[in-house]
This record gives sequence, C-alpha cells and structure tokens, in this order.
Amino acid sequence: MDCFRLHKNRANKDPLFLTGVTFPSEYPASPETLVKLTVYDAKDKSQESSSFLGSATFSVADLLRAKDERLTLSLRSSDGVCTAGTVVVSRLKMGEMEEVDVDHITTDIPSHKCPVVCESASHACIDKENNPLTGPVFKNPVCKVYRFQTVDSKWMLVREQMEECTLSFSVPKQLLSLYIQEDMSRVQDLRELGELSPHWDNLRKEVMTRYGGIISSYQETLAELDKITGRSFKPSCCKAQKSLEFIPINLHTQRMRVTCPRKTDAFYDIVTVGAPAAHFQGFKCGGLQRVLSRYEAEKKSFSTAYQCIYYSPEHTAKAQEVLSTMSLLQPLITSLADQLLQAAQEHSSPGLRDALKNLSDKTEQFVHTLKDELVKSALLALHAARPGYVSKNQKQTSVQGGQHHGHIHQDSDQNQSPVQGLPGHSPTLSVTESTAVCNNVEESQTTTRGEGGTLPLKHQDSIPHHKEYDEEEWDRVWANVAKCLNCVIAMVDKLQEEDNSKQEPVPEQQLADVITSHNPGDWREQLRPPVTRLKECVMEVVEKAKKAMTFVLLQEAACSIPQGFLLQQRRDVVFSQALAALACGFVMRLYAGMQDKGFLRQLHLVGLVAQFESLLSTYSEEIGMLEDMEVGISDLQRVVFQITEAKTDDFSDLQPLVCGRRDHFAVEVPLPRLVFQTLPEEIKEGKPLRVFPVLFNVGINEQQTIAERFGDISLQERINQKNFEMLEAYYKSISEKVPLECLPCFQTQTDIKELLETLGQNVVTKKRKNVEILWIAGTICRRLNGIRFTSCKSAKDRTSMSVTLEQCALLRDEHQLSKDFFIRALDCMRREGCRIENVQKNIRCRKYAFNILQLMAFPKCYRPPEGTYGKVDS
Repeated sequence: MDCFRLHKNRANKDPLFLTGVTFPSEYPASPETLVKLTVYDAKDKSQESSSFLGSATFSVADLLRAKDERLTLSLRSSDGVCTAGTVVVSRLKMGEMEEVDVDHITTDIPSHKCPVVCESASHACIDKENNPLTGPVFKNPVCKVYRFQTVDSKWMLVREQMEECTLSFSVPKQLLSLYIQEDMSRVQDLRELGELSPHWDNLRKEVMTRYGGIISSYQETLAELDKITGRSFKPSCCKAQKSLEFIPINLHTQRMRVTCPRKTDAFYDIVTVGAPAAHFQGFKCGGLQRVLSRYEAEKKSFSTAYQCIYYSPEHTAKAQEVLSTMSLLQPLITSLADQLLQAAQEHSSPGLRDALKNLSDKTEQFVHTLKDELVKSALLALHAARPGYVSKNQKQTSVQGGQHHGHIHQDSDQNQSPVQGLPGHSPTLSVTESTAVCNNVEESQTTTRGEGGTLPLKHQDSIPHHKEYDEEEWDRVWANVAKCLNCVIAMVDKLQEEDNSKQEPVPEQQLADVITSHNPGDWREQLRPPVTRLKECVMEVVEKAKKAMTFVLLQEAACSIPQGFLLQQRRDVVFSQALAALACGFVMRLYAGMQDKGFLRQLHLVGLVAQFESLLSTYSEEIGMLEDMEVGISDLQRVVFQITEAKTDDFSDLQPLVCGRRDHFAVEVPLPRLVFQTLPEEIKEGKPLRVFPVLFNVGINEQQTIAERFGDISLQERINQKNFEMLEAYYKSISEKVPLECLPCFQTQTDIKELLETLGQNVVTKKRKNVEILWIAGTICRRLNGIRFTSCKSAKDRTSMSVTLEQCALLRDEHQLSKDFFIRALDCMRREGCRIENVQKNIRCRKYAFNILQLMAFPKCYRPPEGTYGKVDS
C-alpha cells in the first residue's frame, strides 16, 4: 500500500518528516489489515520526479500492541537487503493530544475530499455541512493538519481549513437585481418629470437611452450568472471574463485551529480574495480613484457645454439620500398613521401614545431631511426648465424707458438662483441664464406689453406650472407637514384628556350623557381628518421633492454622458466584488463569535473593523487595480448589517439577503430561531450594525522595486496614512464605548495604543517594502475583534505567502512554536498546506507563479520553498 511520499531536504543530513495516513470509510481497517509504507525522495514534486528510498510493512495489530502505540520500522530497499533509514509510525486519535483529554469528534465529510499533510481530514476541524451556521454559506472544505513542536518540547496540533463561500455568486446576483431595479426606477422618475423644454427633453431622452443600455447589459450578465450552478468561487484564470466581472476573484475563507496541551483551542480566521478591480474593463486609463478625480475636474466644463448646473459630488449624494430617505419614510409614515387610527378604534390610550410617538419621530425625521436648500433650489431650476419659462429678469428687461431701472436691478438681485449660493455650484452660470438659453425662447416672443405691465403669452396661461414661480412655496409645503403633525398631536391630547375626565366620578344623572358622548368609535372619527391631511401633505411633499431631486440627478447624468455611465458601471463592478468579500468575512466572524458576549456587545455598540491587506505594487496595471480597490473598499462604508430570525432552519432561508440602493445597502443575515434568541436585545430588534473598512497596502514584488526606485509610490503612502487615521479613530471610539474586557486576550501583552503608535511611525517612515505596516495592522485588527482580509491580484501567490507567514507568526507569538520549527513549519504550509491546494484549484497546477528573478526582489520571509514555484499561466 503506497501511503505517502516524503520530500528530502538535501541541506539537512538528518531530516525529520511528518505526514499522516487515514483509512477512508469505504476501506475500513481491522487489526489484521496490513499496511505497506513506501518512501520516496521527491526531487521535484510538481514534475513527479522522485526516486525510491525504501519500504516497510506492518499490521494494524502490531501498532495497537506496541508500547505507546508507536512502531519503529526499518526501511528496506527493493531487494530487501539494504537499510535505507527508519520510519516511526504512531497512532494518534483526532482530537487527542498529549496531556489533554478532548472528545473524539467525527464528521460526515468523506476524507478523500480533503488531502492530508500530517493528520486526517476527517476531523473536527471541518465544520459539518449540515451545521445551520456553516452549511448555507461555506462549502467544499479543504483541511490540512500538522503537528509542530513547542519551545517546551511539547506538541501542538494545527489544523488549516479552507472553504469556498456561496456569497461569491449570491451577493453579486442580488446586487445586479438591485442595480437594475434602481435604474429602471430612475428611468420612470425621468418620465414623470413632466413636460420639459426641447433642450432638456432631448437631454432626458439621451440619459434614458444610456440607462437603458446599462439595464440591458446588467440583465444579460444576470442571465448568464443564473445559468451557472454548483460553482461557488471564480478562479483567477477567469478574472477578465465579461460574464463574471461582478464576481470576486478566488474568494476563500481560511481558519487555523490550534490545540495545545493544557490550553483551550484557539481559532484564527482570514478571508482571501483577489483585489476588487474591473479587470474586464482594463486599466489603460487608470483605476477608479484616478478616473473619478479627473471626471470631477472635467464635469464643470461638461456642465457648461450641456448648459446644466454643476452639482458637486456632495450635492449629488445628498439628492440620492433624499430620494432614498423619502422612499423609506413615506410608506412608514402612512403605516404608522394607520396604526394610530387602529389604536383609536380600539380605544387604547397606551396604544395611542406609542403609535403617536413613533409617528412623530418618523415625521420629524422626514421634515428634517427635506429642510434643505438643495431641494428648494432644484425646484426653481426645474421650473425654469419648463417650456416657455419666463424669469422675472427677462420680464423686467422688456420694460421700456429708464424709469424702472432701479427696480429692475433690485429684482435681479432678489431673484438670483439659490443654486449659486451653494458650495460646489458654478458661480458663472445662474439658473435663469442657463435655462433662458436652453429653452431657446426669444425675449420678443416671451413677453408682451399691456396696460398693466408685462404679461405672459396666452400659451403659457394654459399650462398651470408656467405661472410665475413662488420661491416660498416649498417652505410652506414642507412646513405644512409639521403643522399637520401638531394637529394630530393636539387631537390625541384632547381625546386622552376627555378619557381621563371620564374616569373621574360623575353625578348619576350625567352618566348616560357621558357614555353616549364617549363611544369608542368617536376617537377614530375625530382623528381621521387630521391624520388624512397629514398623509396628503406628506404625499404632496414627496411628489415635489422627488421631481426636484430627479432633476438634479438628470443634470448630473446629462453633463457626464461622455464617461459618467461607464464610470458608474466600473464602480458597480468593483463594489460588487468588495461587498461579496465583506459579507463573507462578516458572516464568518459572526458565526465564530456567537458565544462571545463581549464581541456581541462590541458589535452593536460600535461595529467591527474590517482590515484589508493588499500586496499590490504601485506600478503598471497594478496601480490601476489599487486605485479601483481603494474606492471599492471606501464604498463599503455605505453598508450596514442586520441580524434577522430565519423563517425556518432550511438552508434557503439562511442565506444572507442584500437590499437598498447605491447610496446605502443593508445585508440581512438570518439565523436559526434558537441561535437568534441568544443574541442581545439591541441586535434582535434589528439595530443596524456598522463595519469600518480600512486598507493598508505594501507592494512586495519586482514591480514595486521599480516603483520605489524610479516611479511613484505616493498612492500607497496616501492610502496608508489615510487609513491609519481611520483605524485610530475607530480605536478611540471603541475605547470610549466598549469595556476592555470585551476584547480578546493574547499572549503578547503589547498595548493596542502602543501598537497604533508603532504603526503610525512606520506609515510615515520612508522605508522600502515596509511589510511591518501589514504585520502591525493585522495584529491590531485581531486585537480589536476585527475581520482580516488579504489580497493581491488573484489571491493565489503573494496572498499565499502572506497567509502562511501570518499563521506561523501566530504560532510563534501565541503558542510558543519552537524557533527550530518556524522555517520548517512555514515551508511545510507553503508546500503541502491549503494554499498550494488553492493554487491547484485556480490553475490546475501545484506551482506558485514566481520565477527566481522575481523572488530575489521579495522580502525573504515571502519566498516559497524550492520546487514549489515556476512559470505558469495564472
């Protein structure tokens, strides 16, 4: 029986090899079973180049009868004469360690799915696929087990487990559906803007055509993704494939579980993913960060060419926020108003008070959102875009003679567009000026002179919205909502006062009158008029504000037609990849922390930090990837998570759901009922849980050498400085709101504040390939209960070097891995661990895509062992 092969390190005259053998369930072993061990000297495993060293045979009964269940066998040459060395065979139950009693745990996963290095894959380190907290999201596990020596000559058991994540496909597909829905809604809003002047109508048609193109493209992509079944990761060789551009590259989770004598097991998780970037669109013009900067600079000139008002990114974002808030609050206010009437119908004073409080809170939030100068100015701009619009300026300039000159000048000042006073708006282009040109209405056609002064032409009288615009109208409209709410509050107070007076003793002769005048139906009837009026006012405000904000977005889209839509598509692609990775990491971290009350408290009080480590260079195409990644990670600040109770424990009901629109997304994570009931009340009530994404980048390859010596690394320096400040702010927030005992304990006693100071010093230090930035940032993330991510172009080669180095560093710092074993453990993980299996999954070859010249530029600790790298198509 050829059980395993060993790789001889010629630099070591007395090599020690550890490997393991398991008997698959389809081949059960008995005491009579004979096992033949064949040992090879593998010179180049990838080329299957090896030479026979020797073999030995034993029975399972021999092993069971041996002292300490350990056999020492001599390896014999093929002729059975010469001795080629010895091999020690020992029996080790999975889950059982020296001086530690751990229950033996079995799994239903066949061992042949999980190749082995040092111990069985049929082990507790693999979460069962029918586990309701893992099965719905994580699948296709690969497990490797090692045994390493500690500084006190004990042995630790180390288990690596790598899994794919179903969110690689499910999150992008949900996002595509939401993008399509949002853009179709935008097109419908544009249709409902009403009649516009020829200039604006043509721009509207062009914008709608562009949206139609995006919708069609996204629908085709979604249809292609729906055809894919059974896959849960995108290999690196498909990174530039059009139909898969929304799917993250090579997304996997990796967990290292460490079992040591006299200690509880420790877990260390990490998510590996290719840098979120638009590989299909390419990087000829740079990535998102560069293109966005150039786009904003050019948009002002586009706005002049298209005769639009220039809106800054902040105002565009505000318009989207107003639309989003209205779409959420308007139906909620209507529902709460109906609940108030229902409470009145039931004559329930407590129910009336609760319903009124909720209605008041949401209505006040609604009014506050719309109390913005942008809405008012946009309404004026929209009015100016109607056919045949006549401004006061135009009418006044048609007055003959100089007798009204001073009055005309005064009107001109008073009617200057409010838009011009807003930051980010073009100071050279007023609403009235731009729209007068856009509408192509000549002065002589626009006004006539009558006895009473200037009057509009007859065709304007037939269209109500062509009357002179009242700039104070909007203030009155949204103020009416507050007035209506006050009326509702006053009526409820009146009803409750009457109800209280009813409870007081009354003369017997008045009892019949009291009962008659306070019948339960009266409450609802008395409340109905003010509640109805409130709902009507809210609808009126929504209608006006929706049109105003749609017009803002129309102008933003119109003046960005040359490249704005392509830019939006690129941003959608990058964000989709980033969100899939974040959702995967959040779910993994949540599942791991379900029993940790401190972690759950931190989760709802502050939120989690998500630390992305990037190994991209700042040279050639990779600088474009890094520019994409920076924006994609930053956009994750618009995401919140909510924990919900699943309808059933069926896997289909436990899949995370994405909802929202581009300016704000929420990811709902359903949990089984019994698990959900153990959560803190704040989380069970649906409190949005925030995530704080930070990105640190240090290039390590030969291209980074070129960038550091002859190019520009300012992008990397700016990213690291900016995100250090964000991480520092997060730590300050968590220090103020969360007790220190909520944070995990580590063997290394370095204070987090001290680690932050060291990180800050490294960020500003001019040092080539300063990978200490990544090490310290990763350590801080783990100390803060955060989510760890590691990325390079494909999350395959450089990422594998980083993950294995981090794992061995944790074994050294937290579990006393012997110094003599550090390099050996590192090489073992890189040669035989989960990461080489990841390479195999991606390119069907067990070689990292490095050559010897490239590796000379790598920091030494990021270089793989001999025989594990070569020129391959990655």
